Amino acid sequence: MPAKNTLKHYKNNSYYHIYNRGIEKRIIYQDKQDYAVFLNYLKEYLSPLSKTDPKREILIKNTTYQIKDYRCRNHHQNITLIAYCLMPNHFHLLVKQKQARDIELFMKSLGTRYTMYFNKRYQRQGGLFQDRYKAVLIDSDEQLLHLSRYIHLNPAPNLFQQPSSYLDYLQLKNTSWVYTQDILRYFKNPLAYKQFVEAENQSSLSIITNFTLDS
Repeated sequence: MPAKNTLKHYKNNSYYHIYNRGIEKRIIYQDKQDYAVFLNYLKEYLSPLSKTDPKREILIKNTTYQIKDYRCRNHHQNITLIAYCLMPNHFHLLVKQKQARDIELFMKSLGTRYTMYFNKRYQRQGGLFQDRYKAVLIDSDEQLLHLSRYIHLNPAPNLFQQPSSYLDYLQLKNTSWVYTQDILRYFKNPLAYKQFVEAENQSSLSIITNFTLDS
């Protein structure tokens, strides 16, 4: 029987919760460099394509290696990143795709590239992630809002301990490839969103029971 949320039903112009963790729950971000590399890949894939062809670079032990004749697959026109959080052994992405198979292409690019980097840096072989990524269709505005809350609460009790888009939502940071307006338009101001996220409201978890990481 397929694992929860591995069977994907893709729809045009729809929001999805994308998540996965390391195989055998292993750590997939071992230090600040690993987090930075993953975020840099997100930036490269989700930013407008440069007029010049980008070079593929992998940083290993303070040495930058370039792959000649590399052309980056860019997903800026197809994928919008609404929110994210990176935890030591898993990640969460809230995205909106334009066409039905855009997420599939985006996640294949991201997962393959990060696995190649990780395996080279730590001298290992094989898959890094537990099965395929999970994808859950968001069906309502309520689910969308509470899922963003769930993602930003992942590092609790220290909400700023892990890399996430929460600072962008509080307007303490401005990441060009993170689009906060789809969520913040429901709130009077960033402070109202902060109060929504940090309120002691356990009932909201029932709204997104099928949207969260498998236990």
